[in-house]
Amino acid sequence: MKILRTIAEVRAAVRAARAEGETVGLVPTMGAFHEGHLSLMRQARAESDLVVVSLFVNPTQFGANEDLSTYPRDEARDAALAEVEGVDILFAPAAAEIYPDGFATNIHVAGITEVLDGAIRGAHHFDGVATVVTKLFGIVTPDVAYFGQKDAQQVLVVRRVVRDLDLDVRIEACPIVREPDGLAMSSRNVYLDADARAQASALNRSIDAAEAVLASGQNDGESIRAAADRVLADASIDVEYLELRDAETLQPVDAVERDALLLVAARVGAARLIDNHLLRGVAS
Repeated sequence: MKILRTIAEVRAAVRAARAEGETVGLVPTMGAFHEGHLSLMRQARAESDLVVVSLFVNPTQFGANEDLSTYPRDEARDAALAEVEGVDILFAPAAAEIYPDGFATNIHVAGITEVLDGAIRGAHHFDGVATVVTKLFGIVTPDVAYFGQKDAQQVLVVRRVVRDLDLDVRIEACPIVREPDGLAMSSRNVYLDADARAQASALNRSIDAAEAVLASGQNDGESIRAAADRVLADASIDVEYLELRDAETLQPVDAVERDALLLVAARVGAARLIDNHLLRGVAS
């Protein structure tokens, strides 16, 4: 595996692969790899000739009061894990390589970025995501890019960027990887002490409670949300949002008649955690 630092190096490697007729898969990450990241790498390895993993803690998607300075970083560990998964290139640029002096371009996706995490974290968050992902697509020119479904809103934003800008890349959303107790794997889980870690399992249990309501034949949003909310309240979870939204548009829904996402964000101990689950509509 090669660790490359510059855009020019990555482009040269991709050009060489393309000259041999190879396909290219990209896994964009901010590092602190866990099983969720590794599952994306495995899928990319199974489907692509050249696998590129970007490791870049993107400063533009963090707000002033967020955890940019403390976000977990361990490049040596991440590189070792990526190599085991058969990654060909780990692209680990400095911030100045991605955002050189004078950088003045910002990509904004209207509508779907203004709710949920966009409303809580601010417009800068998804602007930063959309801009850095578009840059990575321009640098790597992948055939397929792999993202985790845990960040469901992010996946929808990236799909919209690809559609609206006619980018020639397929977006593959891979299933959420969970701990044995159901907690969605996240780099921020390292912030949880033992008590908070136990408390955090309520997020997945709230999703299970919502799914049980739908399975019982009740598809109204109020009953579904209430079941999830009771689990979170019993665990004294500090909820930022608990929403039932259309799975494609993120518009609020009153009943699960077509596929919908139940999405939750909460503060648990020192961590901000998100989770979601696709509820299949009765008409699907």
